[in-house]
Amino acid sequence: MTDVLRRGRASLAFGFFAQGVAFALLVTRIPAIQDRYGVSDALLPVFLAAVPILAGVGSVVSERLVRRMRPSRLLRWSQPVVLLALLGVGAGDRVAVLAVALAVFGLSVGALDASMNMLGVSLQRAYGRSIMLGFHATYSLGGILGASLAWVGAHWDLALWVSYLPVVVVLLPAALVGSRWYVDGDGGGPAEAAVQKGSGGAGVGFKVLLPLCLVMTFAYIGDSTVSNWSAKYLQDVLGSSEQLATVPYNVYMVTTLVGRALGDLGVRRFGAVAVVRGGAVVAAGGFAVVASAPGAWVGMLGFTLLGLGLCVLVPQTFAAAGRLAAERDGRPGASDAAVARLNVFNYVGFLIGSPLVGALGDAWSYRGAMLVPMVLVLVTVVYARSFGDRPDRYGGGHERPRTADVGRGSNGL
Repeated sequence: MTDVLRRGRASLAFGFFAQGVAFALLVTRIPAIQDRYGVSDALLPVFLAAVPILAGVGSVVSERLVRRMRPSRLLRWSQPVVLLALLGVGAGDRVAVLAVALAVFGLSVGALDASMNMLGVSLQRAYGRSIMLGFHATYSLGGILGASLAWVGAHWDLALWVSYLPVVVVLLPAALVGSRWYVDGDGGGPAEAAVQKGSGGAGVGFKVLLPLCLVMTFAYIGDSTVSNWSAKYLQDVLGSSEQLATVPYNVYMVTTLVGRALGDLGVRRFGAVAVVRGGAVVAAGGFAVVASAPGAWVGMLGFTLLGLGLCVLVPQTFAAAGRLAAERDGRPGASDAAVARLNVFNYVGFLIGSPLVGALGDAWSYRGAMLVPMVLVLVTVVYARSFGDRPDRYGGGHERPRTADVGRGSNGL
């Protein structure tokens, strides 16, 4: 059974990694996509907004689907669709093809994000200690690799399909092979039969999940602020060179990786509540440094703090939602439904963050605009108690025995 858990954990970590690569390859080549299809500046925001909106729809649909199938099956088939949709974005030659490819990408990435985190939450419960941050660390590592591959493609002026095809050829069969060892950790036997009969519970109500939904939204407002505005802020506000302006996001991604790689140890030692509070305070401090920075190098220090602070919030929010659902509603599927609902607010924050900072920057100042996500992230401190008290302390004297019945791997599907 220990081998089943280990294989399930390794295969799921690779799924997170592959998703990080694919998403980074899409978002970092937006200028090239715009040039290839001749998308106007006025139409581009419509395409960009459509992806997270449809991803939210995909997450909502996932909540329905996992009442009748195991999350591992949903993950097994949504990941190849994401990769093929990415290739479709690079290989098309008409705007209509781009629209279809992005629509498929958005819907499938919502299902993929939801099902990955469902399996991560249930595996963490099976392990009896915090491992969720490690999964998101592999996502960050994939994002760094994807961004690096995108840089190579842009540097050598490669066609989009030439950049995307080798990645899809490598990742797609590897993901399919790895999916044989996915583990549905919330129930073999009776629970699995209940899900297959469609008797999965509706889960906890939205009111109970509301604090976690707000934390998720605020975290992604902060994240989208960095991804969309760090380069412009450094160059236009802090007077850096164009070359130096590309550095903050890379630094942010690296510190996100480091923070997530070490974060599980912090949760096991101090508990999720303390880690979330600490992350929120560090992230707010990062925004304060960015807003008050006298020059580019101090600004980069602020973005470094942002990476270390924000990186712990999203994985712990998913873990808290799954744990809360399992405590309040023991029916099969309750945890999965909670994760799917929470995942929608990932995209809500992404949609709000960039336009909010842009509007405030134009109407007021970009320094002042950085204070808004700072305040929102600080609100997380108020909601930190929602991350649990008794069950959130893994490790030390608080680690509970490993779950004996964690379900079968999905190789029998």
